[in-house]
Amino acid sequence: MVATLFYLDDLPEPGSLAVLGGDEGFHAATVRRIRPGEQLVLGDGAGALAHCEVEHAGRDGLRARVLERWSVAPGSPPVTVVQALPKSERSELAIELATEAGADAFLAWHAARCVASWQGNRVDKGLRRWRAVARSAARQSRRAHIPPVDGVLSTAALAQRIRDDVAAGATALVLHESATDPLVGVELAEATSVLLVVGPEGGITEDEMATLSDAGAAAVRLGPQVLRTSTAAAVALGALGVLTPRWEQRGEVPANGHVLQVRDTGPPSSTLLSTDQTGPSA
Repeated sequence: MVATLFYLDDLPEPGSLAVLGGDEGFHAATVRRIRPGEQLVLGDGAGALAHCEVEHAGRDGLRARVLERWSVAPGSPPVTVVQALPKSERSELAIELATEAGADAFLAWHAARCVASWQGNRVDKGLRRWRAVARSAARQSRRAHIPPVDGVLSTAALAQRIRDDVAAGATALVLHESATDPLVGVELAEATSVLLVVGPEGGITEDEMATLSDAGAAAVRLGPQVLRTSTAAAVALGALGVLTPRWEQRGEVPANGHVLQVRDTGPPSSTLLSTDQTGPSA
């Protein structure tokens, strides 16, 4: 069975008709050319999924009958990526890669050495763009949950967020090329959540590192290589997938208890992904 994932804010109950319009509907009907009789999965981006069969396809989108609904729990422990604002050409790449790697939420951080500067209406514009990229990357990687994007935080506000999260049982980690402790040595068994801080192209200043450390964050290094700010979070998320139970969990968009072949909603040259997963009851 081949399934395709699209997002719809309000999912109807089983037996009802779901109307997929807007950008998602255009992509499904015109770009992907989904036709009546085909089946797909709709998600609300907050964990709810619906298995549907298309009854009508037109230029304005699709209408599909909901066959069944189910919910998917978020990853555990959840990981929030605090991303210092990268240069414009790498800003979207950072969010895209981290979303595909499993980030559960994003916070934008205006660090001292950020080349980019979001001021005034640029804040809303930048956040809207990050949210659009996160939504697209979540669909690409078949995620039931679209990571929320918030900010922009000052260093003082970030330090307060770290204090609050650590007090609630979180582990706060700052990726730093000069750190002596490796990420693989961090004890994460008791962490209720992870706050992962990624600095800007110019690095985190000594004053910033001191402020974040005083708030309860630990500086860690990933390995001998120095990574770009646009790729560091994705690499760290891969490591966290091995160091925590996150990668022991099933994929988020299964299909009726069978091996699911998921058709890529990206470029036509993309390959099929196959995962052995247990989905909703038939």
